Amino acid sequence: MTRSIRPDAVLVQAVIAGALSFAHLHDLAAAAGQDGWKAWAYPISVDLLLVAAWRRLRGNGRSRLAWSWFLIALVASLGANVATAGLLDLEHVPAWLRILVAGWPALAFLGGTLLAHSSTAEDGVPDPPAPAAPESAPELPERAAFAPDPEPAEIPAAEAPPALPAADSTSAPPVPAALVDHARKVADDHQARTGSPIDVDTLRARLGVPPQLADAIAAQLA
Repeated sequence: MTRSIRPDAVLVQAVIAGALSFAHLHDLAAAAGQDGWKAWAYPISVDLLLVAAWRRLRGNGRSRLAWSWFLIALVASLGANVATAGLLDLEHVPAWLRILVAGWPALAFLGGTLLAHSSTAEDGVPDPPAPAAPESAPELPERAAFAPDPEPAEIPAAEAPPALPAADSTSAPPVPAALVDHARKVADDHQARTGSPIDVDTLRARLGVPPQLADAIAAQLA
């Protein structure tokens, strides 16, 4: 699906204003002794510095550095527009204007370099505060010199988990089928991870049910 191209008044106005400003800067540079391709490079340099400072302002509006170079480029562009309006004799450009035009490349290079490589802290915007360091754990009191070392407790041999009790239909509470299915999944997962069947206490802790209901569920899983 093709989109119709409609003229935008703001875009047309921006193109016209940019072309006129570009031509004025070229004429002023040529009148100040910058002939050939050098006269065309001056308006490009001014416009690029203006765009670079504006992009920096869009990202950080509080940047004093970006505001300074934006105003410098704006004054250079505006000054060329005013100078070529008949206020100056372009056939006899004053010496101070020739000096400004000749020194502009170094000034523009400095501004572009500072805009490209300066950080937020150098612009005067404070960096976000660093996260607070975690509190150190309290030191444990030193053990008394006369306190005897505790004897290592004997580790009992691994015992097999108690078998699940058989179902008792007379005293066991009714267990929903959905809960039994969920308990069976928990038991299968436990056996797959540990290699041994799940015991009643572990099943009750995993399901969060009372002991009597856990016994009833274990009986149905047996």
